[in-house]
Amino acid sequence: MMRNILIFLLCVTMFLCSGYRKPPKYVIDAEKDAFFHNNVGLNYLKDRIYYAAIQEFKIAISLSPSTQASAIFYNNLGETYRFIGYPDLARTCFEDAIKLYGLNLQYYINLVKNYVDLGLLNNKINEFQQSNNVYDRIKLGLLYVENKEYRKAVNTLDEVCSDEPDLLIIPALRQYIKEIIENYL
Repeated sequence: MMRNILIFLLCVTMFLCSGYRKPPKYVIDAEKDAFFHNNVGLNYLKDRIYYAAIQEFKIAISLSPSTQASAIFYNNLGETYRFIGYPDLARTCFEDAIKLYGLNLQYYINLVKNYVDLGLLNNKINEFQQSNNVYDRIKLGLLYVENKEYRKAVNTLDEVCSDEPDLLIIPALRQYIKEIIENYL
């Protein structure tokens, strides 16, 4: 009897003192993984491994397809395509970035430079002159800069700033206008 109690206490003590711990569970977090793949893609870009960078950006986009962060991934993918000489693929990336987050001036600048690469400068100027959309007017002002019509660019972008003072992109536009005036006028 005493022996059974001693064995029981020994087993209980062994169980309590064993240090057993449940193994950690790996939680899949698509958003965190998307940022990881974007950063890996940026590292591949630094190392000039463009195909791998493109694949990493695509993985990041597929993990987080319709979030504001995806606009960054699309922009990075577009810049890579543009750099390696595929402006037609870059165009869709920049347009998708603007659709997801249309308040980053750099996305518009990249898109406009891409229009220049594709030879669409004058066509797009004519197209956007007909539009009353605020974002098309921003593109029009940037197209004027690329066409070296700096006064028209400043006037167009300044009109956007005065017509829509509450837009989040306006401080960046004002800074851009200031740079145009300092550098070209």
